[in-house]
Amino acid sequence: MSSSGDLQGLTAVVTGTAQGIGTAIAAQLRESGAIVVGVDKDTVDLSDPRAVADFFSELHAVDILVNNAGGVCGQTHTPIDELSDTAWNEVFGANLQTTFNCTRAAASHMKKRGFGRIVTISSGAGRSVSLTGIQAYATAKAAQIGFTRQLAHELGPFGITVNCVAPGFVISNPSTKAQWDSYGEDGQRALVEKIATRRTGTPDDIARAVDFFVSPSASWISGQTLSVDGGHSLF
Repeated sequence: MSSSGDLQGLTAVVTGTAQGIGTAIAAQLRESGAIVVGVDKDTVDLSDPRAVADFFSELHAVDILVNNAGGVCGQTHTPIDELSDTAWNEVFGANLQTTFNCTRAAASHMKKRGFGRIVTISSGAGRSVSLTGIQAYATAKAAQIGFTRQLAHELGPFGITVNCVAPGFVISNPSTKAQWDSYGEDGQRALVEKIATRRTGTPDDIARAVDFFVSPSASWISGQTLSVDGGHSLF
């Protein structure tokens, strides 16, 4: 990581900071000078609108919001005709509902200040398919991309940019480690061979993309989804 100091004095809320990508994003934004407020499900139930509203009401300012909280909630592929409402709703709650709740709360701060940067961490699954066949995950991640476009249109007049990062395969937490291990040597080799740069991603790869979107260099970029996947989406 490198420190530019471009974010000096700005307050950034980063969700899902307990591990992996969220931890790396928080560290990168601190390196760039931001005051980072990390939040995870162990501290605030981000799927609960009231809990989120209460959390943001205690903050004096929010200049940057990174919606990173989410995941597959421990799920693996289940045939669509066997998928329960509970399993579907759990993934949507963890990914889409948290993004909505936090964005709604942060936007109120940002509109008053006439400035804001919102970045949502979607997934390559939202632009293509889930490698593990989790229907709710692919759908929720695609919905985050649509939400990003709509909010960029709505919030742009208030000096707020809204963008999205769609990571490729990043081994960043127990779920992705288990997924990687499940492929075995042959499956791992096949996956890497479909990536132009011939390697999987790291949390820092994603953190640097977020750092760009919230920096002054990206002040005229909004409504965009950046695939950070080593060129996997080319194939």
